[in-house]
Amino acid sequence: MTEIFTGNFTQQEPIPQEGIDAAMAVLQSGRLHRYNVAEGELGEVSLLEQEFARQLGVNYCLAVASGGYAMGAALRAMQVAPGDKVLTNAFTLAPVPGAIASVGAVPVFVGVTEDLVIDLEDLAAKAHLADVLMLSHMRGHLCDMEALMDICQAHNIRIIEDCAHTMGGSWKGKPSGLWGDMACYSTQTYKHVNSGEGGLLVSDDPDLMARATILSGSYMLYERHGAVPPAEAFEKIKYQTPNVSGRMDHLRAAILRPQLRDLDQQAERWNERYRTVEQGLRDTPGLTIVERPEEEYFVGSSIQFLLLDWSSAKVNEVMDRCKTRGVELKWFGGQEPVAFTSRYASWAYAPTEPMARSDRILDGIMDMRIPLTFSVEDCALIARIIKSEVGVVFQSGD
Repeated sequence: MTEIFTGNFTQQEPIPQEGIDAAMAVLQSGRLHRYNVAEGELGEVSLLEQEFARQLGVNYCLAVASGGYAMGAALRAMQVAPGDKVLTNAFTLAPVPGAIASVGAVPVFVGVTEDLVIDLEDLAAKAHLADVLMLSHMRGHLCDMEALMDICQAHNIRIIEDCAHTMGGSWKGKPSGLWGDMACYSTQTYKHVNSGEGGLLVSDDPDLMARATILSGSYMLYERHGAVPPAEAFEKIKYQTPNVSGRMDHLRAAILRPQLRDLDQQAERWNERYRTVEQGLRDTPGLTIVERPEEEYFVGSSIQFLLLDWSSAKVNEVMDRCKTRGVELKWFGGQEPVAFTSRYASWAYAPTEPMARSDRILDGIMDMRIPLTFSVEDCALIARIIKSEVGVVFQSGD
């Protein structure tokens, strides 16, 4: 009998009861705004900022409305101006070049390797074009961070890390987000902690974080924060920095705090499921596994594999056959954007020249979410279905 998977690829686990109770307390208080606190009280948002900064090992943290807002605030804090060029990955999601375009800057795309990380050779070749790199750790894949830092330091390039998919991840034991000048995290529903929408911006640079705090809409109430620079860092910039309000509220912070405390345990659960799918896909004709380096600790909330040099018709056939059996695959090779699977050539506000090596890889990237509502047995079944359908299509020839 043909196996069918009946799970839901967008169904998340419930919010922990501790978070629900904390959220109810916020609702009952009626004080949802982050600055609506009693004298000497930090409130849920500031407590979240303190706890995440301590957990990550960084000096300063700012909770904001979304990961995209965090990226825009980081660019503004670095005083990226209209017309400036900003380097970023060709393999990323639309909010990354969107953040760059939102400040009037121009994305300059850097290629992708078969390991699904930024092409360091291409980065070195384009390093003279900009002094800021918005580094997207796309789908949780970390490049050789030491080699990347060597390139950026040699060219005086400042780095904003997009850690939307690497919260909990690290390279050689050093967490993602601690390599560059600033780092942005997302707490959107499909990320590693879930507040529906939200973001966290971190840095050890007091001037950058003071500017970002004013930008976020602090209304000069920065003294009510628990993880921002001292007051003197604000004195020279507080009247020159515009308010671009994007604050997180106490309700979302209350939901997030217990989830962050469980992050390490959740990461291990994701990785058990990821490895089950990965192992089940090995030795599939025509399918390339994206091998993870030993230096990388990742959080396997999604998995990618490659169907390199397949025709569009064959890729679509695999997707259709898998969908018939309940497995939802996304493809980054489509010429028209579908949901989140747009690619650098789709973003008309960021014109660029074609990149043949990267296009070949993008044309083959298959992507699949792994929610924690799936059991390990579910993941083994999903892998069997993908392996079977890829094999059937591959063997059918052109």
